[in-house]
Amino acid sequence: MSMYATPMSTITSKRESHERDQRTRIARACDSCYKRKIKCDADIPQCNWCKHHNLSCTFTRLVGRSRKKKPDPSQQLRAFQLSERIEKIEKLLTGKVYSKDSGIIESNSTFGTTPDLAPVTQSFCPSTGTLHFAGFRLGEICSYTGIPLFSLDGQQWIQSRTGQTVTFEKLCAFGPPWQNLRRLDRNSLSRNSQTLQGAAKLPKRDIVEKCTLTYSSSTLRFLFPLIDTMLFDETIKLAYQPDNNNDTGVASAEACIYSFLAFASVFNLHGGTSPAVDSEACALKAEYLLPRVLHETTIDSLQTAVMLLVFQLFSGNLQSAALMTSVAARILFNFGAHVQSYPDNADQTLLSTGIGPRTEHHLRNLFWVCYTFDKDLCLRTGQPPAINDEHCNLTLPPKYVEELYTDLLPQLSSAGFVRGPLFPFDLRLAMIKSRAYTALYSARALQKSDAELLKDIRELDDELEKWRTSLPQKFRPTISFSHDTPTDNEMNMQSVTLRLVYHHCVAAIHQAGSRCKAWVGGQSRSMEGVSSSQALSVEASRSSLFYLLTARYVLSEESFWVLVFYPITAVLTIFCNILLNPLDPRADEDLDLLNKVPDLIKRIPSRELSLNKVMHIKLTEDFLTELSRLGKCAIIKASKENSGCL
Repeated sequence: MSMYATPMSTITSKRESHERDQRTRIARACDSCYKRKIKCDADIPQCNWCKHHNLSCTFTRLVGRSRKKKPDPSQQLRAFQLSERIEKIEKLLTGKVYSKDSGIIESNSTFGTTPDLAPVTQSFCPSTGTLHFAGFRLGEICSYTGIPLFSLDGQQWIQSRTGQTVTFEKLCAFGPPWQNLRRLDRNSLSRNSQTLQGAAKLPKRDIVEKCTLTYSSSTLRFLFPLIDTMLFDETIKLAYQPDNNNDTGVASAEACIYSFLAFASVFNLHGGTSPAVDSEACALKAEYLLPRVLHETTIDSLQTAVMLLVFQLFSGNLQSAALMTSVAARILFNFGAHVQSYPDNADQTLLSTGIGPRTEHHLRNLFWVCYTFDKDLCLRTGQPPAINDEHCNLTLPPKYVEELYTDLLPQLSSAGFVRGPLFPFDLRLAMIKSRAYTALYSARALQKSDAELLKDIRELDDELEKWRTSLPQKFRPTISFSHDTPTDNEMNMQSVTLRLVYHHCVAAIHQAGSRCKAWVGGQSRSMEGVSSSQALSVEASRSSLFYLLTARYVLSEESFWVLVFYPITAVLTIFCNILLNPLDPRADEDLDLLNKVPDLIKRIPSRELSLNKVMHIKLTEDFLTELSRLGKCAIIKASKENSGCL
């Protein structure tokens, strides 16, 4: 045997050496050693373990593994832009977001994996209407929020009244400050959706049952009759039964469980479960199942849409809430719930075991929940309603008016009487909202003459006043509220919401008078209805702020995103009135009132404490501070001009 390698043996040796090196790089253990979690020497043709156990030594598990890719220049660019983005957010939190050179934040970068926030421009919020004040066209109503973003014409009017250059784009670089910024991150939602591929397992059944029990024993079941506990038991059974993947309605049942947990978490109904329920994660899982849910069209499908509507509204995401309202409305129409009536002897129906009557009763409850929020969202977003009154049976639930304004929400009595649902808002007030939007803010309403518009305003005002005077004295809102107005010692969230909604309705109805053409030619003096409507709108806005300042101690944590809408809209109306009448005797008082609003918003309790919440408070404070500064400039400018004339 030769001591020197032949050419073939040399090639073979090199090949074996290459394979060994390659295997060492690709896999440090053969398949057998990997399974047994033992050290492998990766010898050729068999490792030591496989050789002594007469096993086939293979490395197949890593065959086809792709090589490590070189860094992508575009990813490096996105990483650089991300670092710049984070730096700007930090500057924003310290009040130094705007550079001295450009004065604005660039919004045309590709942010890639931007955390939490995405830049928003006015084009992101399509217009559904126009804000007018005393004949001036100030800006477009943002369909995502219902709040106006000042147009160039509006900014020019503000500049003419204040003598100051106005750049509101700076304050809205990340979107309107009254919107939950967390919901703007579409990239984050997309990444979260990818993690839900295959749908995560449902939480433990006892968590759901505890939340259901807490809900059924709380007053929320009257205000938000989103589930019927007996029917919901069937939903739980369907969602948790083993091997149910092929059963019809399973996807809807699971989505209904997730959406209920999201709702329960917002209102702190998790019953002390550990770990705490993640409302965002539950809502995301329910939304992930929506494509399958919409193909099943069951009562669980409807409950899912309605509960997601409530969750999105109380999370500050009005656009998603409006979309869920449309989905819920269509499912309601499919069931015929919009034309049904409550079954006879509704109180006894609640105690009966008949699935049919309970389902019919529950469908009608869900219709009214959807209806009330639909009409509220119209005035918040400027978007048309999903439910048209002309196609609905608007007969009130049995004994609704008699039970609505009693002192407290009673539990089951000894006689077995169960109180009927009360819903989030007075249903009669929701109907007035609906008529106000149609008569004053629909596309047809925008074509009305001054006389027609003022006639509708008077009729709606009379209707609202009849509703107000029909309430028991203890619950009746005063026409106006100031710091001198006596307050109710038993003030609670129901009374606070009632008064805020009332004042907002007054402001919304009379604000429509600003579109009157009489303002343009200075004819307002000859049309007293125009100027008086404007004055009523301003007074209602003052009342909202004064009342919130008084009631801030009883506000609930879950209502932050619902409540913050009212002070912002009130501030805008009062701000415009200061610019229009800077020498009015109440202008200085109104300015002092505006200066209190940033602190008021800070004091509205919220369970959320995050970067998004801090950002929201900071942006809102900056926006309101700028309005106050401009209002003061308008007063000073008018005073100087008036002194010069004298």
